[in-house]
Amino acid sequence: MTSRSPQGHEEQLDPSLDTIMGERRRLINLAYRLLGSVTDAEDVVQEAYVRWYAMTPSQQRAINSPGSWLAKVASRICLDLLGSARARRETYVGEWVPEPVPDRTEWTAVRPAGAEPDPAERITLDESVTMAFLVVLESLTPAERVSFILHDVFRYPFNDIADIVGRTPAACRQLATSARRRIRDAQAPHRPSSRQAVIVRDFRQAWEAKDVDALINLLDPGALSVADTGGLVEAGARSVEGAAAIAHGLVALRSRIPDLAILERMVNGRPGLVIQRDGVIVSVMALEADDDRITRIWAMRNPEKLRHWRAGEED
Repeated sequence: MTSRSPQGHEEQLDPSLDTIMGERRRLINLAYRLLGSVTDAEDVVQEAYVRWYAMTPSQQRAINSPGSWLAKVASRICLDLLGSARARRETYVGEWVPEPVPDRTEWTAVRPAGAEPDPAERITLDESVTMAFLVVLESLTPAERVSFILHDVFRYPFNDIADIVGRTPAACRQLATSARRRIRDAQAPHRPSSRQAVIVRDFRQAWEAKDVDALINLLDPGALSVADTGGLVEAGARSVEGAAAIAHGLVALRSRIPDLAILERMVNGRPGLVIQRDGVIVSVMALEADDDRITRIWAMRNPEKLRHWRAGEED
């Protein structure tokens, strides 16, 4: 990849613009996995572009691979943000949950050709963006997270990663190995989305029917439900453990607010639920199932982290 101008196109204001902007999707993918936030990922990519266009044309032409340069800059910005994020989260009100990727696709829906939601379609949805995976990533150090994501997900060589992290290639290899081991130990066995869809659908129907016994049977005895409100909306307990406690809490919520609409939607590439009130999304729920029972529920209620989900909502 090169930023040099093609022959015969000297009249174009910026011959490298298509090449540079063509990197945006890959950069968003990278930054989201590193930060767990769509909003922060977009800010990081914007800052990387600002730094690119702050250079003179001659400086830009001296860079043989603009895409690699942008990825390196974005990764370094993410590394700095990950370091400061730990301090910020000490003052965060309540539980912190990664920002879910917006996707209004129903489980069984087929997206029409050319219909691309923004920005969900720009983030490739695979196992490296499931909520369970992102939550485990939060337990890693910034250097572990960057080394692991860049190498295992984006296939960057350790020599390049070393330049970003500021350590030797051997040290980065060890960081990635340590991260890989911790992720493997923490993750539950992979369950096909089709099977999880059945479990989550049964869960939705039981919740709508306010059937406590059915909900308890669908929840693992040690299930954990975590709600991220950011202190911006009213909530009861932000972390609830145990099938009975979770089931009774959900039924109580349904009884208190009977007009809630519970919709089946994809959340970070896995079957989840979106909760609406008066046509406005008030919560996005990512779920994890194992052995035909739900083990984890992550409920995003922070309106700032629902901004992308709410964009374009029908009146």
